[in-house]
Amino acid sequence: MKAIIIDDERLARTELKKLLQDFPEVEIIDEAANAEEGISKIESLQPDLIFLDIQMPGKTGFDMLSQLERTPQVIFTTAYDEFALKAFEVNALDYLLKPVEPKRLADAIQKLQLTEHKEIKPEGENFNNSILTESDQVFVKDGERCWFVKLSEIRLFESVGNYAKVFFGGNKPLILKSLNALEERLDEKTFFRANRKHIVNLRMIDKIEPYFNGGLLLELKGGEKIEVSRRQTVKFKEMMSL
Repeated sequence: MKAIIIDDERLARTELKKLLQDFPEVEIIDEAANAEEGISKIESLQPDLIFLDIQMPGKTGFDMLSQLERTPQVIFTTAYDEFALKAFEVNALDYLLKPVEPKRLADAIQKLQLTEHKEIKPEGENFNNSILTESDQVFVKDGERCWFVKLSEIRLFESVGNYAKVFFGGNKPLILKSLNALEERLDEKTFFRANRKHIVNLRMIDKIEPYFNGGLLLELKGGEKIEVSRRQTVKFKEMMSL
């Protein structure tokens, strides 16, 4: 796994590189001393992982993330614990306080190994066409906000023109992806095309009620009510019956 260290303190970069020698699976391919340099190196080298300081001269680590077209896995390394909540909001893989403890670094690397991160990329980009299972983690970016989210936590995809709205927790970001393209990559045992505009997570259904014209009405755990078309109702009943 190729990684870049982005930190304005040279000694901190050196110390982290020394600690990472115990983890041959992580290859440090470069380092940067500020956000602008970090953006340039991430765009040119396309690392899988970045170790990112938050408080740097000029732009912060959060500012830097918001400007990236493609966001790699992120492990924050910082002397300040007050940014932990914001780090959680951008779904960083981990948040290490300086001086970095070897045990905490080992935990972060283990988490990295367990997390096979796959990205739902905009249409037109080349990407792996393998089926995504509910245990896969996907990267979702909407404007300046970005998340790493397990597919099992996504309850609904809703078509909005050329985009799809992704429902998980209290979030509803938009991604540049059609529902048809999403349907091709989602595991049909978990995700069901309810109608022309919606794909639902079957494990997120709270209630099922009969609806007019022989259809069904699904109520999801987030409170959304989704109609299953008459045609899809036949398929739904076949799937859900013994």
